[in-house]
Amino acid sequence: MLNYIKRKIEKIKLKRTFREYGYEIKKFEIENLGVVEYAQWLHPFEGPKSITNSNINFYKKLAKPGAMIIDIGAHTGDTTVPMALAVGKEGLVLALEPNKYVYKILEKNASLNPKYTNIKPVCFAATSEDGDFVFNYSDASFNNGGFLSEIHVKNHHHNYTLKVTGKNLQKYLYDNFSKELEKLDLVKVDAEGYDKEILKTIPDILNQYKPNLMIECYKRLDQNERHELFDIIHSHGYRLYYLENFEETGNKILVEKKNMMDRKHFEMMAIHESVNSYQ
Repeated sequence: MLNYIKRKIEKIKLKRTFREYGYEIKKFEIENLGVVEYAQWLHPFEGPKSITNSNINFYKKLAKPGAMIIDIGAHTGDTTVPMALAVGKEGLVLALEPNKYVYKILEKNASLNPKYTNIKPVCFAATSEDGDFVFNYSDASFNNGGFLSEIHVKNHHHNYTLKVTGKNLQKYLYDNFSKELEKLDLVKVDAEGYDKEILKTIPDILNQYKPNLMIECYKRLDQNERHELFDIIHSHGYRLYYLENFEETGNKILVEKKNMMDRKHFEMMAIHESVNSYQ
């Protein structure tokens, strides 16, 4: 009991105390590539990350070699790196992360494995208009958080605020990546409940290029927000499926609007009805 109390006190202290954390380089043996590296953030609330053949092959089902992927809410790059390995050096992963502290780790991961990857990290949030915004985080060292003031439920326990830069993503993409967008195969959004608002800002991108989508249904979204998320995706001609994991063996289970309250928190994949890019 005494040890439990000590650990509890230490965790509270860590949560309330700001500190910048570094990283350690982890190495993973990948079939047909060899050793790839990943910078593991040493924040005490960051779980260990790994890169596997199965994870890379999952992204290969969603994006062709040489394709463009947009990773919105990239965090340290734990999805960015396997995405980049899947599309290869001739492809491109544009990785958005507005948190300046975690962005340093994302930058490091973008610089690793230069023979196999092409990652462009950018430090801003996808917002409706350009400007400065306040995000909420669950600890003073800003590990996990997002634009939580924009969801209906306010008792999210993310009480630490951080000012971030926001940009209209659709305008940014057309201004800076108009050529690369012709090869856009996948957009991933992981924004702690703000996913639907981000999708609202890129309607022309979705209608013109019809990329595969990965979206999170955040645990604190209420029924109206979940139904709106479904409607926004469905209105662009997409079918939704539960995404049980990011492995090549994951099942493909159709999600209807009536199912949006069935699970507390889940990931979804969306495929445009005009294409068949996932087997």
